[in-house]
Amino acid sequence: MKLFMPSAAALRAYIARLPKTETHLHLEGSLPLELARRIDPVAFASPPPYWHPDYRFDGFALFQEQFDSCFFQWFVSRENYFESCRRVFADVVAQNCVYLECSFHLGTAERIGKTPFREIDRAICAAKPPGLELRLYLGMFRDHYAGPLARVVDEAITWDEVAGVDLHGFERPEFQPWSAEVWSRVRALGKTTKAHAGEFSPADDVRRAVEFPGTRRVQHGLGALGDPAVMALLRERDVTLDMTPISNVKLRAVPSMREHPIARFLAAGIRCTVSTDDPMLFGNQLNDDYLALATEAGLTPATLVQIARNGFEVADLPAATKQRYFAELAAALTAAPSAAASRSS
Repeated sequence: MKLFMPSAAALRAYIARLPKTETHLHLEGSLPLELARRIDPVAFASPPPYWHPDYRFDGFALFQEQFDSCFFQWFVSRENYFESCRRVFADVVAQNCVYLECSFHLGTAERIGKTPFREIDRAICAAKPPGLELRLYLGMFRDHYAGPLARVVDEAITWDEVAGVDLHGFERPEFQPWSAEVWSRVRALGKTTKAHAGEFSPADDVRRAVEFPGTRRVQHGLGALGDPAVMALLRERDVTLDMTPISNVKLRAVPSMREHPIARFLAAGIRCTVSTDDPMLFGNQLNDDYLALATEAGLTPATLVQIARNGFEVADLPAATKQRYFAELAAALTAAPSAAASRSS
């Protein structure tokens, strides 16, 4: 008997109705296309080639080059951060995302001249629209805690606007001693710690992220599949993997969406969320990632609802608010698109 999947149109409409979270978004990698055109009207007259679904980056260095040569040119003032974030947050809300965890880059402190770095995170927060719960993270490279930037980190982690910290960028070098000490201080302040690991690095790097800086929020974590002991560690310590499927495919971290391993992690009892990562580099929106998992990776509407629920489980929200969204998701599951409806449409 032939099995029928809901149509892409039915799935897209269904996904759009789901309340969602986004827990892995880099603000500098989310620069809207219309603002990129102000930097280079010729290069960005049309959407860049890396927005095409079949595009693949030839290594992380080429990906990083786009930040260094272009996008970082925009993020040099509080006014520019505000204008970009105002547009980004509006798009997030348009995806029916009600809770957002995003990071801004520590390296900005070196580019903004005499502007106090705190003015940047205040500008970001001021761009938040009504109805969006925003949690802002200070992102930094694994070797960033040195010289003047170390002093910036020590100060910034105490700011009310900063909900936590994230070690991002390329997964080299290995975690350095400072990260365990600073991450411990951040948690003592009641804030959340994250670390990128396992997108390109092996399972042992994911293990170190959990055991050394002590994070329970790993960004990506794909490499953990290479070691059953690390998979068990993630499960035992209730670690959440904030995954970014379209990003993973375009950066060649996984061969194709059909082969994306998120379903294997979920089946192993490991909590996973879904986010966009750097939309300006991948041409994606949150609903696109959900749709790709459904139409290409074969995830069912029930699994999509579970992923959405996972985001609310780890969200920094009151218990009553979480329960309201859990109820909405449970109700949405009963209205999931059916094969019969797809065949008749």
